[in-house]
Amino acid sequence: MTTSYGAANTALLKDPKIQFPTFRGLRSSNSLALTRPLHSVSVPSSNLSLIRAVATPAKPDTASQTKRSKVEIFKEQSNFIRYPLNEEILTDAPNINEAATQLIKFHGSYQQYNRDDRGQRNYSFMLRTKNPCGKVSNKLYLTMDDLADQFGIGTLRLTTRQTFQLHGVLKKDLKTVMSTIIKNMGSTLGACGDLNRNVLAPAAPLKRKDYLFAQQTADNIAALLAPQSGFYYDVWVDGERVISAEPPEVVKARNDNSHGTNFPDSPEPIYGTQFLPRKFKIAVTVPTDNSVDILTNDIGVVVVSDDEGEPQGFNIYVGGGMGRTHRLETTFARLGEPLGYVPKEDILYAVKAIVVTQRENGRRDDRKYSRMKYLISSWGIEKFRSVVEQYYGKKFEPFRELPEWEFRSYLGWHEQGDGSLFCGLHVDNGRIGGKMKKTLREIIEKHDLSIRLTPNQNIILCDIRKAWKRPITTALAQAGLLQPRFVDPLNITAMACPAFPLCPLAITEAERGIPDIIKRVRAVFEKVGLRYYESVVIRVTGCPNGCARPYMAELGLVGDGPNSYQVWLGGKPNQTSLARSFMDKVKVQDLEKVLEPLFYHWKRRRQSKESFGEFTIRMGFEKLKELVDKWEGPVLLASSRYNLKLFADKETYEAVHELAKLQNKNAHQLAMEVIRNFVASQQNGKGE
Repeated sequence: MTTSYGAANTALLKDPKIQFPTFRGLRSSNSLALTRPLHSVSVPSSNLSLIRAVATPAKPDTASQTKRSKVEIFKEQSNFIRYPLNEEILTDAPNINEAATQLIKFHGSYQQYNRDDRGQRNYSFMLRTKNPCGKVSNKLYLTMDDLADQFGIGTLRLTTRQTFQLHGVLKKDLKTVMSTIIKNMGSTLGACGDLNRNVLAPAAPLKRKDYLFAQQTADNIAALLAPQSGFYYDVWVDGERVISAEPPEVVKARNDNSHGTNFPDSPEPIYGTQFLPRKFKIAVTVPTDNSVDILTNDIGVVVVSDDEGEPQGFNIYVGGGMGRTHRLETTFARLGEPLGYVPKEDILYAVKAIVVTQRENGRRDDRKYSRMKYLISSWGIEKFRSVVEQYYGKKFEPFRELPEWEFRSYLGWHEQGDGSLFCGLHVDNGRIGGKMKKTLREIIEKHDLSIRLTPNQNIILCDIRKAWKRPITTALAQAGLLQPRFVDPLNITAMACPAFPLCPLAITEAERGIPDIIKRVRAVFEKVGLRYYESVVIRVTGCPNGCARPYMAELGLVGDGPNSYQVWLGGKPNQTSLARSFMDKVKVQDLEKVLEPLFYHWKRRRQSKESFGEFTIRMGFEKLKELVDKWEGPVLLASSRYNLKLFADKETYEAVHELAKLQNKNAHQLAMEVIRNFVASQQNGKGE
């Protein structure tokens, strides 16, 4: 399997002409010295060629002072993320101060204001839940549905990290909403902030050994890296912890300090007072299943099983990340690269060692460069592996060979493997509201269903009896939740971040803009002769932070100004290659001028089974820009004015065409939409 890891960016960091200051670490400005005695590691004799003991890193003194960002000072003075947030939420002001704004992120919330409003800022808060593997109990789903109506804006937003976002919560209601989530089997702890975020895993509730093992591992990693000092419960439920018992292997791994990973006697043994330099993202999956965008994470963990399907260990990728800054080429998106393989009993220790390496060496002076991808790009993978091994206490075994990755949506009806069914539902941009929200609640409540959220902003209804399939399918179709064959293929893989009006970082539209962009891409497809079932992966973000992972898309649109986008090309449908910046400052009204020639020549020049992303890389951007510059439009046949396969006569076509224009569609789009909706409402659960 071939994968692009962004070697050009690594070379960029090593260019002596580019000044890239080095952060000297959390504990000391000295390099990591190997002054402790060698620790022996007992392993079976058959594995001696693969694993050997390594030295434990020393803990140097902390005398040297290093420049730190303002956020580092806020963390240091916060009494483990309590002060001044605990005071600010009690004031009469509608907002909180700068320090509290940074600290509340660790509690799973962002302060926002409606940027559509002019004049005085109308502040509110976005809350993000933390749901490892995207698991949501029936009780929690119904609670979130209620909270959205009572304290939010009436919608639930599904995220690209398998969580809910609840927008529009006022400061005076924060404690009520937070405590309600906590007391109903939910949490927002660590959904944002400089610590491990939600751990991804395939959302499908398949009763297979490898899937169950991947999901259990994700749960254990999430528990291992959860904050321990109690600040979350002190602020929102007056210190009353509402947590379940942890697996003993998690407690053992967290408390283990045999290789100098922990802060002794600290309420935060892994994080300390400063936590991590920036956000940290982890995903776990099984071979071939890239529903989690495995290479975009700081750590990607892949289950490796034997020939009988029994999990034996894990391959580990490190160094992925999407965020970048416009016009600053020393910031970049990067794919994870192989670190090595560990036996299954060692995964928590290996993950902890990687996290501690980032904690000790990630930059804390300039947050633009604080993600682990910059540390690995600066050091190189060999040095990074060597340092991690010192905290791990062993050598990593060679990375096991993996089959090709593929994207899996899990939409439609599927067998779980235990006699029950699950149903994956496409939700445009993850926004659940209106009739869709009402219908989902009725179905979930009536049948006592549990839920899974997917990394593609979709939802899975789990544990459905076969007798319920027909009435559930009918009810869903009537609410616009169609089976996948009735959804435009362009929509199936498309994603957008929320952007305007609430995100403070947004430069232009994303969620509100992508529906029209998808319709216009479909119109271009029809104009140049591409078939309905053909598709490209489209992702849109309102800024370069990359929340919807646009740098993995075949066509990524990244906001770079008002009503303007950078166009990124070259990702693959299976999410294994980075896109590259093709054009800057393309106004939204001019997208067809760029997309029409690209899709036209893909249709006519592609090789067998060549995706759009692969085509753009093979052709080269210089040639593609030449084709765009010289474009004068496709040569159309006279009969293409209307589609005789759909319209028996010109008069019918023209009547539908006039109706379609009112909805900013063409006649073919409107006719297909009407037909698909009618068929879906009539199918009554027959087939998928």
